[in-house]
Amino acid sequence: MTQPTSALHIPYVPQLDEMSMENIVTALDDLGVRRTVDCLNWKEEYPYKPLTAVTIAHSGQYIYIDFFVRCNYLRAVNYDNNSPVHQDSCVEFFVEPTGTLPYYNFEFNCIGTIHAACRTDRHNGTPLTDGQLDRVRRLASCGTRPFNELEGMFSWNLLVAIPLDLMGLKYEGKPIEMRGNFYKCADATASPHFLSWAPISTPQPDFHRPEFFAPIVLD
Repeated sequence: MTQPTSALHIPYVPQLDEMSMENIVTALDDLGVRRTVDCLNWKEEYPYKPLTAVTIAHSGQYIYIDFFVRCNYLRAVNYDNNSPVHQDSCVEFFVEPTGTLPYYNFEFNCIGTIHAACRTDRHNGTPLTDGQLDRVRRLASCGTRPFNELEGMFSWNLLVAIPLDLMGLKYEGKPIEMRGNFYKCADATASPHFLSWAPISTPQPDFHRPEFFAPIVLD
C-alpha cells in the first residue's frame, strides 16, 4: 500500500516580490523548499525517469516555483496559450486552493508556454483567459522560441510566479491549507514519461485525479 505523502510547507518570503526573476532563481535555493518529482507510477510501460525537482516559496502575493529538469530529449513545439504543452517537455502544478474542488491545472513546456484551467475533472473545466495567463510570470532557461525535438543531454529550469488571487486566494498572515501535486511529462517525445511528486494509483497515466493530491500549506 502506498504511504501518504507528507505535507509540503511552503515558506513565506515576501522580499521575493522586490527581486528580478533572475535573482529569484538564486534566492529560492537559499530561502525556498525543494522536493523531487520522482514517483514512477507506471514504470513497466513508462520507465524513463528524468531528474526533476521543484523549489518553492510564496510572497503572500505569488507562489514562486522553480522547476529543474535534467533529461535526454527536449521538445517545445507548442507556443500558443492553452495549446497541448503536455506533448512537449512539460512540467505541471495542479492545486486545489481550498483543499476541495475545483482545482487548477497549470501546465508549462520548457519555453514557458502555458495551459491552465479551473476544473472539476479532466473533462469539465473553464480555461483561463489570455489576460489571466499573462499574469503568470515566467522565466525559461531555454528561451521562448519553439523548436522540434532535440536529443542529447539537457539541463533546464523554468521559474513561474502564479498570483494567489488568480486562484481566489488572499493571504492574511495565516497558513492556507491546499492540496495538489507536481508533475513531469513529455507525451510526444521519443521517450514519453509521467512522473509525479505524490504517488498516483491508476492503471494508466492520469494526472487529473485530485483524490491523489497531497497536502500543501502556505505558511
